[in-house]
Amino acid sequence: MKARVSTRALVLGGLVVCLILSSVVSFWASGHPDGLERVAETLGFAGAAGDHGASGSPFADYGTKGIGDGFLSGGLAGFVGVLLTGALMWVLLRLARRRG
Repeated sequence: MKARVSTRALVLGGLVVCLILSSVVSFWASGHPDGLERVAETLGFAGAAGDHGASGSPFADYGTKGIGDGFLSGGLAGFVGVLLTGALMWVLLRLARRRG
C-alpha cells in the first residue's frame, strides 16, 4: 500500500527542516573565508573592500544586531531569513498562480 503525502505537508516539512538547519546547524559552519575572499587575499586586494550597503541592517554579517551571544544571534538571523524567503516565495507563487 502506497502512502500519499500532500503538497502542503511536503512544503511545511521542508520549511521545518530549513528552519532547523538555519537556526541550529549553521552555528557549526566554517569560519574560514569563502572563495571570493580567499582570492582577494591571495591577489592582495582584500584590504580595498569597504562596507556593503546592508552593513547597518539588523541582520548584517550573519548575526542579529543587539544580541551578544553568537549562537543565538546567528540562529535568529537564519530563522528570520528562512521565514522572509519563504514568505516572499509564497507571495510570488500566489501571483504566478493568478496569472496562469
